Amino acid sequence: MLSTSPSLPRGPRRAVSGALATLAAIVMVAVLGWASPASAHHSLPPGIPSTSAAQTQLNGLTVRPKNSGSGYDRSLFPHWIVVQSPCDARQHVLRRDGHTVQVDGNCRPTSGRWSSDYDGVWTDNPSDFDIDHMVPLYDAWRSGADRWTTDRRRSFANDVSAPQLWAVSASSNRSKGDRDPSQWMPPRTAIHCDYVKAWVNVKHRYGLSVTSAEKSSIQNTINTRC
Repeated sequence: MLSTSPSLPRGPRRAVSGALATLAAIVMVAVLGWASPASAHHSLPPGIPSTSAAQTQLNGLTVRPKNSGSGYDRSLFPHWIVVQSPCDARQHVLRRDGHTVQVDGNCRPTSGRWSSDYDGVWTDNPSDFDIDHMVPLYDAWRSGADRWTTDRRRSFANDVSAPQLWAVSASSNRSKGDRDPSQWMPPRTAIHCDYVKAWVNVKHRYGLSVTSAEKSSIQNTINTRC
């Protein structure tokens, strides 16, 4: 059977096929408004250092046992204060690290999608996610923050310029609790390098100490994952 359609050379045929695939992808994004979880990227907090910088920062941290934690209370770290009116720190992170996020006049997210770097979970409901303090408040207290002023603890608990606040699934955040990298690491191994570099950077920025086990675990992760 003879075809009445003109035959394209192989090169132009591939070009047309590629153009059609690109057009189809554009149409899909336009219709859906967001990429599928399989193809979308995770959004990392700002300030994660390079591996060499993290190594230098780790080398400079004071190594000593944690204090007993006596006197700790979460209220000693005032958190979720307004950091960029009208957004408080939690809202700021959800807006910063989400995908196609829309907010109302009070900075409450009304739509969007969020990915949890700790375990790969995706959601379109921000109430499913917690904002994790990379270095937990209790760990900070036991590592030197017990001697800080309230103003410094407030800055630490709401620091949106450091890699300290992460939007993650509530289950992964609660699994982590107050544990350091020698005691807990995210189930998603692809984030391990950035996780320990962020941990080191926060402790470096705030002059917090590490235990010998904590430092050894971080060093091992840098050696094997970064």
